Amino acid sequence: MHLSGSITALATPFLASGELDLHAWRALLKQQLDGGTQGVVVAGSTGEAAALSDEEYDTLLRIAVEEVRGRIAVLAGTGQMNTARTIAATRRAAAGGAQFALVVTPPYVRPTQAGLVAHYRAVADQGGLPVVLYNVPGRTGCDLLPETVAELVDHPNIIGIKEARAEPERMSALLALRTAGFAILSGDDPTASRAMLAGADGLISVGSNALPRTFRRLCDLARGGDAAAAAALDTGLQEIYGFLGVESNPIPVKALLQRAGFGHGLRLPLLTLSSAYTDTADRLAAVVQALEAQSSRDSLAA
Repeated sequence: MHLSGSITALATPFLASGELDLHAWRALLKQQLDGGTQGVVVAGSTGEAAALSDEEYDTLLRIAVEEVRGRIAVLAGTGQMNTARTIAATRRAAAGGAQFALVVTPPYVRPTQAGLVAHYRAVADQGGLPVVLYNVPGRTGCDLLPETVAELVDHPNIIGIKEARAEPERMSALLALRTAGFAILSGDDPTASRAMLAGADGLISVGSNALPRTFRRLCDLARGGDAAAAAALDTGLQEIYGFLGVESNPIPVKALLQRAGFGHGLRLPLLTLSSAYTDTADRLAAVVQALEAQSSRDSLAA
């Protein structure tokens, strides 16, 4: 399965007591399927993977695989701080039914570029799943450079990259490495339309948790080369993009999800949205509903 289109980095819903809200998890998966999402990531950074026990991880993945039933791609976040733990996590995800491993660069330890090559080759060789590289230096303190990616693209079990850096020069350098077997996926909602118009295969999105129909529509327009329509829709999302960055991900998107009935809060050390942004979240919850309704109408008319 070649990864492309609108892929959601799922948030993990919790009950007010702090336990997993599995009813909300199933409902969120159904909303994604109904909205046309083309893939989901379980237990990535948006899913608060660092706050999940192994048993919770297994439960979330098992339910996602059951609900999706092979209709869309299921990726599991498996990146850890060292290679052995990443391989073990990737094998665990494979046993749980994931189709792909989304493997972030090892956070905090700041390996060299040669170390990253050795790390990813080992995970691809031994983890038991096709690997999607994930570069998000703002979170990890480690930048996977395009020339390093070039050393990995020919590995048969490394099938793509999620790039969260926003600079057009970075995306341009990666697009030169794109092949039928190696997908380039944006990991930055505000610049994803530009990236797809330039040739990127799709987007792994935070905002699509709350706006699955809208982000599917944006991906379809941009990947189809309709620059004017994509720009118009992207303009309508600018306030959402700004809000999603007011506090650490996934705090803002979970505020929107909570207002739509999907779970309660986060796990420490993350706190719920600051009171300074409550009115904005309340207002944008209505904007989300309007955008989703319009995207549904536009898709039917297309």
